[in-house]
Amino acid sequence: MATHDTLGDFLTIIRNGSHAGLKSVSAQWSSVREGVARILKEAGYIADFTKTEKNKLPVIEITLKYNGKKPVITEINRISKPGRRIYTGYGDIPKVIGGMGISVLTTSKGILSDAEARQQKVGGEILAQVW
Repeated sequence: MATHDTLGDFLTIIRNGSHAGLKSVSAQWSSVREGVARILKEAGYIADFTKTEKNKLPVIEITLKYNGKKPVITEINRISKPGRRIYTGYGDIPKVIGGMGISVLTTSKGILSDAEARQQKVGGEILAQVW
């Protein structure tokens, strides 16, 4: 049976939009996507996000952020995939590029950045890394 990685598609939409120099991108809304967007906004990787409706379906609109013409997001990678889940305890959460980037985790306390997960002492599934 084939599985579809909707979070991977969402990260690809953000990656491709930022490399193409688009002002904003949109994708179908989900609570996980909204949580990831919240973490990206708090970390300063995107300018803003909003939940809207298009053709009676919920959509999340991401406003991308740039330093001049260069995108703030250098790279955004999916770590845990449907075929291979990656879990970690809070003490073993890897630092991204020596602390220059962030990891996004899904935990028992919601979707958190690596710093928040360490602070709250919770581990979980590493969804993505951004730098």
